[in-house]
Amino acid sequence: MKVIDLTKKSFVEKVGDYTKYPSEWKFKGNRPALVDFHAPWCVYCKALSPILDELAVEYDRKVDFYKVDVDQEPELEAAFSIRTIPNLLLCPVNGKSFMKLGTMNKAQLKELIKATFLTEEH
Repeated sequence: MKVIDLTKKSFVEKVGDYTKYPSEWKFKGNRPALVDFHAPWCVYCKALSPILDELAVEYDRKVDFYKVDVDQEPELEAAFSIRTIPNLLLCPVNGKSFMKLGTMNKAQLKELIKATFLTEEH
């Protein structure tokens, strides 16, 4: 698995109808997802990108990894009130999705993924 770039259209298809965030927003996926809101010029985003690539392989078929370029998708940026990047949208299959600042190292991100998505893993 690799990190998949999302447009506004593919976000609606794979993740959810962003126009209903946060009040009535529902995650559509059949497995947990992490969405990285980023920009190509962002130094912190560039540092996070290879970590997400590694984790997408490590958590293949357990967690879906997506990216949204906020420069290309201003409607998504506005809908999720993105003011700082990288910013991560964590979407558990059951439970409430939430945003988390993405300035963390691989160990911290793995711990966040485990705590958010894999607590009931069998």
